[in-house]
Amino acid sequence: MHGEASDGEGGGDTQVMQQETVPVPVPSEKTKQPKECFLIQPKERKENTTKTRKRRKKKITDVLAKSEPKPGLPEDLQKLMKDYYSSRRSVIELEELNLPDSCFLKANDLTHSLSSYLKEICPKWVKLRKNHSEKKSVLMLIICSSAIRALELIRSMTAFRGDGKVIKLFAKHIKVQVQVKLLEKRVVHLGVGTPGRIKELVKQGGLNLNPLKFLVFDWNWRDQKLRRMMDIPEIRKEVFELLEMGVLSLCKSESLKLGLF
Repeated sequence: MHGEASDGEGGGDTQVMQQETVPVPVPSEKTKQPKECFLIQPKERKENTTKTRKRRKKKITDVLAKSEPKPGLPEDLQKLMKDYYSSRRSVIELEELNLPDSCFLKANDLTHSLSSYLKEICPKWVKLRKNHSEKKSVLMLIICSSAIRALELIRSMTAFRGDGKVIKLFAKHIKVQVQVKLLEKRVVHLGVGTPGRIKELVKQGGLNLNPLKFLVFDWNWRDQKLRRMMDIPEIRKEVFELLEMGVLSLCKSESLKLGLF
């Protein structure tokens, strides 16, 4: 009897021990709770960072996207020149950069195609073209921001140019020496290209600016980032450097006219 009782008590002890081990998973549930709290905080931080990024993008793009297109005016070019040279020139030198209104052709009012605009500013193009016989020069230069844009402009001016010879004046896939030889071999009437390559050709003596009658800037066109050519610092710098290579003096002598397309 005592043995059976002891066995019964022993069995009871084992049951108690088993019952005491049952609540063991409870602390594991408690340990899970702080993990859930830690996971929530990084999510809030990510949301904050994405919100700030979205706000920054809006500041850059929305202003340009929502702004109404305004045609370029001579005053715009004059102002850009003053801003560019203000820290490098004296007051007297800045005044010398001012171009008279007579230097400027009628600006594009955003209703023109390139051909219609060129016909308006140069109604005697056929006569000018026939009288031009000087090599290493052009009668009209159209300056734009890229090679791709230059090709677009060349295609869109077919109605204006007629039998006039056109030369591509950009760096992409064309060496300077090739362009120099082309200008030496034949009479060219129109040049379309980027300010950097045109500046290099003038510097090397491959392009003489003295016979130039019209210099047209592709002023109002915007690229995929909504930038006009003069909004791009590198292009703006090259344009002003080109203007100083004889263009400004030709404008002041009224032998060269400037147009903003």
